[in-house]
Amino acid sequence: MSVSDKSSGMHASARELGAAYRQGEVTAAEVAEAYLARIESCEPSINAMLTVADRDALMADARVADARVADAMLAGDDGRDATALTGVPVVVKDNISTAGVETTAGSEILKGYVPPFDATVVSRLKDAGALIVGKGNLDEFAMGSSNENSAFGAVFNPWGEGRVPGGSSGGPAAAVAAGECLVALGSDTGGSIRQPAALCGIVGYKPTYGAVSRYGLIAFGSSLDQIGPLARTVADCADVTSVIAGWDPLDSTSLQLDFSDFGSDIGRDIKGMRIGAPREYLVPGIEPGVRSAYEAAVEQLEDLGATVEETTLPLTDHALAIYYIIAPSEASANLSRFDGVKYGRSVRGDGNARDSTEATRGAYFGDEVKRRILIGTYALSAGYYDAYYKKAQQVRTLIRREFEDAWERYDALVTPTSPTVAFELGSRTADPVQMYLSDVCTIPVNIAGLPGISVPCGLSEGLPVGLQFIGPQLADRQLLQIAHAYEEAAEWNLRPDMEV
Repeated sequence: MSVSDKSSGMHASARELGAAYRQGEVTAAEVAEAYLARIESCEPSINAMLTVADRDALMADARVADARVADAMLAGDDGRDATALTGVPVVVKDNISTAGVETTAGSEILKGYVPPFDATVVSRLKDAGALIVGKGNLDEFAMGSSNENSAFGAVFNPWGEGRVPGGSSGGPAAAVAAGECLVALGSDTGGSIRQPAALCGIVGYKPTYGAVSRYGLIAFGSSLDQIGPLARTVADCADVTSVIAGWDPLDSTSLQLDFSDFGSDIGRDIKGMRIGAPREYLVPGIEPGVRSAYEAAVEQLEDLGATVEETTLPLTDHALAIYYIIAPSEASANLSRFDGVKYGRSVRGDGNARDSTEATRGAYFGDEVKRRILIGTYALSAGYYDAYYKKAQQVRTLIRREFEDAWERYDALVTPTSPTVAFELGSRTADPVQMYLSDVCTIPVNIAGLPGISVPCGLSEGLPVGLQFIGPQLADRQLLQIAHAYEEAAEWNLRPDMEV
């Protein structure tokens, strides 16, 4: 496999790249050069990247990766000790801390902020020999479904001029789709990995809450946030998660369980598995092309030997409403640290510290962030806490129980990922409710702390459609097995037609 195979479109999987390294067909240094060139050619039209890696530093990392592969080959194990991510180009969402590299969370208030430490997931990527080629653009503080809220400009979907890539991990998703990297890390609070994956025609996976450390993630909703991978294949997502998952003493919500190999069940068939298809996820307003692709995917699962039957999860209808109480409430608390004193930008006036803080937050927070802070502060305020936040948490418990009842009958659930394909830039910015509805199929997964994955299931009007699988807590390996089985059978290998 030549460098041109890896650079012209950049659509090989990380596993294929690893095989090419072991066979001596290409070097990490050559791949690093090719991806930097690809980023340079794509970025004027996509705006997926907020920071691109320093060439000299990246080339040094690539040489270390080449040495690692060579040492592993000499050890006589076919180079497999080089790890699945050695020499693999990765983009990291810009709300994940990277030592010595600007980390803005897509906000003016953090412009120029350079963390002194790596997030745990970044440390684990580096230990695995991955090549971090840049930081991905995002909706400010991960608040959005279209990547139009970034203080540094909207991201454009490689699939269509003037189309959104989804959000909030729109930059990482677009980067994978455009071939600027092979895999990326995103964060998912209400669908922010899975929804952009669906709209960009790639795979996006949110692990069980607590499986991956959140240390170094700039928090949005602490009980909802989870870091996970975006990639071209389910197997690559499994390999990335195997590297970044596992207990972290720096994260109190990190689970002390074995997360050593997320791909252990990939390749097994799914004959006899029971899969539920909840009717509530075929929401009013779902596009006909999305529904058709979903129904065809269900038939494919049945052809693979799974039993798929319609079921009902009636509390799903309440998930969107309670999410937009819980998430803004947690955001209003988390974002209170941005006061213009400890870090980030600040406005200094002649008034007192309170005036300075108000001026700083007023000047450098975007409209969507302000909106959610106001909603959250209201929901937590005296006299309204019981009526809103407490009630939302009670309904959250009921939704979790409803899912637990479903797992008595089913191994997994299958739903559309998004009710629409990528919509036009600007078409929903004036109507926040319509924008929020973009996540109606993904939010329940975060409410219940479940694993969820989106895989491509076809095209509608020439744009990608995503299929979502949802599994029980800690059943991540089985969920990846099901998603991979569908992926292999359906053979959707979607490629945006880009001129660069």
